[in-house]
Amino acid sequence: MQFRKSVAIIGAVLALPLASHAVPAMAQASLAMLNSLETGAWDLRFRDGSSVRKICVRTGREFIQLRHKQSGCNRYVVEDGKSEVTVQYTCPGDGYGRTNIRKESGSLVQIDSQGIADGRPFQFSAEARRTGSCN
Repeated sequence: MQFRKSVAIIGAVLALPLASHAVPAMAQASLAMLNSLETGAWDLRFRDGSSVRKICVRTGREFIQLRHKQSGCNRYVVEDGKSEVTVQYTCPGDGYGRTNIRKESGSLVQIDSQGIADGRPFQFSAEARRTGSCN
């Protein structure tokens, strides 16, 4: 009987590290803050004075890869907070990036992103604001 208790305790102790890693991995995938943004047309205003860019937002995830249009990029969620997310991604054959999105309201976010696209480094800060419905 003592042997069975020891085996059960050892098994439970060994399972703890696995359980502690499983919970964050599931939480990382949610990006709930992005889901809370209003859908529709948004204007991106870059702080460097570049021309305004218009995008149609359906899920909020459109803000993650503004310099990498293709799908199939691997994403790793660095931070998944109530009002801020940071996602690092790699696009095979086209570079990588790291984007931080901070929510001020459901229709206003601040974006900072940097990485490599088309063999060139990029870095930008922008403000995105909802302007209406997508056409």
